Amino acid sequence: MTETNRLNTYEGGCHCGAVRFRVLANPEQDQVSDCNCSMCRKKGFLHLIVPPEQFTLVSGEEMLTTYTFNTGVAKHTFCKICGIHGFYRPRSHPHMIDVNVRCLDENVLSQFRVVPFDGVNWEENIHSLRSAEEVIEGQGVKGKG
Repeated sequence: MTETNRLNTYEGGCHCGAVRFRVLANPEQDQVSDCNCSMCRKKGFLHLIVPPEQFTLVSGEEMLTTYTFNTGVAKHTFCKICGIHGFYRPRSHPHMIDVNVRCLDENVLSQFRVVPFDGVNWEENIHSLRSAEEVIEGQGVKGKG
């Protein structure tokens, strides 16, 4: 973000508490994507994509395991104990961190604008996520919006 004081700090983690993380985001600028692909539907993942410098794994690195499929680009990390997917490296933005807003402490979802993404037809629609990121980066804001 152009002004770091505009970023809110959110804490989150898995269900059992073995994995904890912190993310900096601006709910007025950052949007959350609700993807309808088979993976996101089954996990209930709501995507908040942030640059790595806005994400901190506080604890539990040794409790994480990774699942990959299809192209192998996305690194779906999850807790070995409870199976919760709190964050991962997405195929759409492999240089970023994708945080599941549903894994943030408290119910903060209402602070963000949620937009649908047609992940069932990923190849035909990925440009909409990437072009949103480019527009925002051109305004000095990192992430997608």
